Amino acid sequence: MTVNASNHPSLSPTIMKEKPIAAHAQNRYTDYLVKEPMELMAFLAAMMPQASRTKLKTLLAKRVVYVDNTITTQYNFPLKPGMKVQISRKKGKEFHNPWLKIVYEDAYLIVIDKMEGLLSVNFERKKAMTACSILTNYVQRSGKQRRVYVVHRLDRDTSGIMMFAKDERTQHTLRDDWHGFVTDRRYVAVVHGALEQAEGTVHSWLTDHTYYVSSSPVDDGGKESVTHYRAIKYANGYTLVELMLDTGRKNQIRVHMQDLGHPVVGDRRYGLDDYNPIGRLALHAFKLAFRHPVTGEPMCFETPCPASFKQLVSGV
Repeated sequence: MTVNASNHPSLSPTIMKEKPIAAHAQNRYTDYLVKEPMELMAFLAAMMPQASRTKLKTLLAKRVVYVDNTITTQYNFPLKPGMKVQISRKKGKEFHNPWLKIVYEDAYLIVIDKMEGLLSVNFERKKAMTACSILTNYVQRSGKQRRVYVVHRLDRDTSGIMMFAKDERTQHTLRDDWHGFVTDRRYVAVVHGALEQAEGTVHSWLTDHTYYVSSSPVDDGGKESVTHYRAIKYANGYTLVELMLDTGRKNQIRVHMQDLGHPVVGDRRYGLDDYNPIGRLALHAFKLAFRHPVTGEPMCFETPCPASFKQLVSGV
């Protein structure tokens, strides 16, 4: 996975080491108060001049650096006067879960790579393990937060990149102008058959009927939905397709591929039959690019196409 973020020149720091207000705090953390605006890596380098850049990156990766009581791993996180940076003397809290992986975290956001089969959030009154509940338990263990906040969803059977907000204000900022912040959102899928056109756009109006979503080529009161697609490879009766969304409706890709007459492999709801050669829905959110809702920096997260998708069109 890669994270791309722009760099900004750092300013010369003025640092004042805070006096610990309790003995236990002195044992657990080294506290520093930020006096000038600068990036986190520059701050750490000034605070620990004997440490190499690799060492400082390791501290971030081990999740022992806190900014205003929140674990922060972003090396170019912009610090502002009055913020407090803490270096924990204990090993950072490890996060291991078979259903998801945290690929990025700062004071405002958590970006994850979700496995297929995991709900993003609970629906109605059903209580089940979800990405949201797993992350809520994680942040509660830190003692600094009570929950995470949903800003978008992935279908249960879809894997890939998604993000959560760590506070209600960031959630509202993203939800109120989702398309203004998100600059690129792409998926990869394997569909049945060979596409008649190598690339194109599906434009329809989708209506949610709770258990399924219907599609109309004309405005029938549903939600306008646009999906762009591009065939990458065809073999063995399947096509590997890259998809880019202008809108993010429930089941949008699955319904639009059905509209084309080439449903996603493994799709029991909108597919041709129950035949499932890889034991899962062949749909994966591989890229999410957006402007950070607080710092304004461009962020880009990617995760590879699943190997099972490639095997279906391997030509072997």
